[in-house]
Amino acid sequence: MVTPGGGARSGPGRTRLTHLALRVHDLERSIDWYERYTPMRTLKRFSDAYGVGAWLADPADGACPFTMALSQFDPDKDPFAYAPAAVLGPFAHLGFEVGSRDQVDAIAAMAEAEGILSYPVTEMPYPIGTICFVEDPDGNTVEFSFGQGTYPIWDEEWGSEA
Repeated sequence: MVTPGGGARSGPGRTRLTHLALRVHDLERSIDWYERYTPMRTLKRFSDAYGVGAWLADPADGACPFTMALSQFDPDKDPFAYAPAAVLGPFAHLGFEVGSRDQVDAIAAMAEAEGILSYPVTEMPYPIGTICFVEDPDGNTVEFSFGQGTYPIWDEEWGSEA
């Protein structure tokens, strides 16, 4: 089956987590922030009668695509205006695991300089590892970690080929 974008894949073939959607106040500011702090890049931009949006994703994750859908609604046409504005935090968060403790330190230093470090670099008990929390432009909490047990626990419980 060919999809509207010309690709051959039509879906995941099974039920799986594919995206996280966030309402943003300033789409360009949010895109800039996520592209500076994470490996996510703009996959596609959209616009319709309700406003503008973009899907961000890590280009290296094509085998198992996951997108962050950012939506900036026109205040007069917001289909979800009835719902209270919600943000992830202070504990609810997006979690990004980085490749080294130095990366956590560097991200925390950058966030502290920008006044958005909400939880300093901290060594947490197993399986959490080294973390810091940073606020995105809309106040959502984003965790950056190193040494979380995700991969070793996965391999131990389900095997590396699961």
